[in-house]
Amino acid sequence: MIGREAIERLIPHAGTMCLLDEVMAWDDDKICCRSTRHRAPDNPLRHAGRLGGLIGIEFAAQAMAAHGRLAGAINERPRVGFIASLRDLNCRCDRLDQLDGDLNVTATRLMGDDERVMYAFAISCGAQELMAGRATVILQAEPT
Repeated sequence: MIGREAIERLIPHAGTMCLLDEVMAWDDDKICCRSTRHRAPDNPLRHAGRLGGLIGIEFAAQAMAAHGRLAGAINERPRVGFIASLRDLNCRCDRLDQLDGDLNVTATRLMGDDERVMYAFAISCGAQELMAGRATVILQAEPT
């Protein structure tokens, strides 16, 4: 298991913007994370006190970033990326902040190289799947 402080060293986000509390498991292809940050009143992605369901995409993106580091780029600085494409997105909740349980975030690498990567992802709370889809992420080149 990897805790929040270590996750902050893996991804480009820190402080309240780091949305993952724990990496529960990972291998070369998949990562499973847990989060309570959807309930945090200081979550910077809240708008008018609410955390919309589509914010789950950022939880998934952070899991993807953590996976990229753990599955092969552990000694590199965190690389910034941006989501270029979302496919087959299915969001089954309006708000995340009203959920009492922890979020389980999984991301499975489907393909990729040094410039782009594609993941399937899912977010659930207990037995309820809240969101699933695929994301293509473009990785920015390291500054020289």
